Amino acid sequence: MLVVWHSRTGAARQAAQAVADAAGACAILVHAEAATADMMRAASAYVFVCPENLGTMSGGMKEFFDRTYYPLLGQVEGRGFATIIAAGSAGQGAEAQINRIVTGWRLRRVQPGLIINTGAQTPQAILGPKRISRDDILRCHELGQGLSAALDIGMF
Repeated sequence: MLVVWHSRTGAARQAAQAVADAAGACAILVHAEAATADMMRAASAYVFVCPENLGTMSGGMKEFFDRTYYPLLGQVEGRGFATIIAAGSAGQGAEAQINRIVTGWRLRRVQPGLIINTGAQTPQAILGPKRISRDDILRCHELGQGLSAALDIGMF
């Protein structure tokens, strides 16, 4: 399982780390800048983790999709994916954007989207470091454990 993440203020990084920790040896945690099409080809499933900025996924995550989209067309169909979005209030815009992109790869959503609401609403809170709640860490752990178990039994 490849866990591709981007974060500027820490919330998405913490979520991605929690997924990888729970998934154990089957998880490879990679920052969106370092993620490659070859890494995507080598993985059986994916978790995309990023913040929502101004109603869309972060630029760093978008750049990852820009670099890998065409090289992967026709090469990853049917593989499972999940998303985690760190948002100040909504998160659905970034999730919808990722859903549209992976439709072209014909990936299969295997977990409902997880949105972590940080409640950041002021410029200082939006730009400042984030710490996600214990409950959100547990939800990320459950996602990682569930995907790991599914991979172990060959569900995808």
